[in-house]
Amino acid sequence: MIKRITAVMAAVALATVGFAAPSKAATEADCGKGTVLCIGLVTDTGKVDDKSFNQSAWTGAQNGAKAVGGFAKYIETTDPKDYANNIKQFTDKKYDIIIGVGFLMAEAITTAAQAYPNVKFIGVDQFQGTAVSNLAGLVFPEDKAGFLAGYLAGHLTKTGKTGAVLGTDTVPPVRYFGEGYRNGVAYAAKELKKKYPATRLIYHAPDNAFNDPAWGAATAQQLLSQGFDVIFGAGGNTGNGALLRIAKKKGVFCIGVDSDQWNTLPEARPCLVTSAMKLIDKGVENIIKSAKAGTFKGGNVFGDVGLAPYHGLRSKVPASVQKKVRAITPKVLNGTVKTGVTL
Repeated sequence: MIKRITAVMAAVALATVGFAAPSKAATEADCGKGTVLCIGLVTDTGKVDDKSFNQSAWTGAQNGAKAVGGFAKYIETTDPKDYANNIKQFTDKKYDIIIGVGFLMAEAITTAAQAYPNVKFIGVDQFQGTAVSNLAGLVFPEDKAGFLAGYLAGHLTKTGKTGAVLGTDTVPPVRYFGEGYRNGVAYAAKELKKKYPATRLIYHAPDNAFNDPAWGAATAQQLLSQGFDVIFGAGGNTGNGALLRIAKKKGVFCIGVDSDQWNTLPEARPCLVTSAMKLIDKGVENIIKSAKAGTFKGGNVFGDVGLAPYHGLRSKVPASVQKKVRAITPKVLNGTVKTGVTL
């Protein structure tokens, strides 16, 4: 199910751009000359430094550019109507690889890939139902990362109340994270022979779902006031707003998403026990390398997921729980333990 993206806006003034030059000091002027691999990234709505989804993809683009001696540049999207126009800025300048970040950009990326068969495209979180030879969809089993986060939460909660503050459930990866988390909590409760209240998943409305930290904070506060003591935040800046609010309350845990947010959102460290990671940066970097090596293939490319280290909160996680998480992780990742999520 791909959300319909509306017509292209004529103006591009709202787009913010930034770039990372490689060691050979290549510039955008080198694009299209066949001497430098030019890589353009269009963010989902929100900033490139969102400490989460967009930032992970941009890190991968920069690392990929460095690895192949290329040039990387980003454009920040402020409105979904700008997706196609932002992509066009890169095709007009003859970029070799164009990365579109997020499920909502899938139609715009697919349309561009069909129109520009000599350009390689990477669609992050864009499952390819029908393969296009020059479009690689980088997708992840979010349900597995969410399940592991929930399993940990189920073993850490003292009140039995676990929740999640999430982006919109119209985006499948967000729903997979949430449902996986809920089922992981239930699995832990069954192990412990305890009966917890159902994990509460609160999704943002579709509009501005990933860039509403105020809503995230207010929603987290609502859960905290009701005695929830382990809360998962998954939704770009919206989820970050939740994590930052939870960090102000003692005696509760929060769980980050996409990247290891201990590193990207240090203000959340007082509560941040782990993050449900999608290794977006590594996935993007590897596909860029494949383009340089001539092994790029269209269709779906499956990236890795897992839990981030406990870092400074390791002492708060009982050794017995750490052992249980270590034991179940490979079973979840290889499918021996099912997440119960319908994909």
